[in-house]
Amino acid sequence: MRHHETRFTPPFPLQDTQAYTMAGDRMIVTAFRGTEPARIKDWLTDATTPPVTGPGGSGHVHHGFAEALRSVYEDLADCLEDLRTDGQALYFTGHSLGGALAMLAGARMYLENPHLAADGIYTFGQPRTCDTVLAEAFHRGLGGRTYRFVNNNDIVPQLPPEPVFTHVRALRYIDSKGRLHDSMPMFSALTDRAMGLTADVFAPASDGIRDHFMRNYLAALEKNLG
Repeated sequence: MRHHETRFTPPFPLQDTQAYTMAGDRMIVTAFRGTEPARIKDWLTDATTPPVTGPGGSGHVHHGFAEALRSVYEDLADCLEDLRTDGQALYFTGHSLGGALAMLAGARMYLENPHLAADGIYTFGQPRTCDTVLAEAFHRGLGGRTYRFVNNNDIVPQLPPEPVFTHVRALRYIDSKGRLHDSMPMFSALTDRAMGLTADVFAPASDGIRDHFMRNYLAALEKNLG
């Protein structure tokens, strides 16, 4: 088992951007580091910063997420070229900000380096990352290989605000009882999201933040395996 860490300390408002790659005989997995919602609160609630052109000229991407990926992308692409020596399956994953970067890395490699197209992309609590044009281009190439998990009232997937930003069509929704669905049931949309909310959705005790914790995603997914 080989591994490689790609890291950059940027001049924009994140502590740093990191991607950790593990390679074996049959698969390669790159995990992008997430961050606490409070650290990117301004990004997630700001609708004034213009988005930038997306990978391969397709659509547009949230400026902050694009910059975070740009800071590590070339090193990551070189790493994957070196490690993918025997046609191993390639997977991207990430939680929170890391989920946005996993989705964008998958989109960029599919649109710019098709031979590096990911075999699977798994994100947890991913924020809205791009516009509808890029989301559709992503779906055409990677929709059947992508799993975007959202835990009930997790506030991060509800931001940045629509209509500028949207999600790719790959939802796997965990309801308030921990049950996994391939879409958000109407019952959940009307009732689950009303449970446990506070005036400040970024408050540590709010349902929106509790549902964002990766440990709660893992607990729900383990329950659905049983």
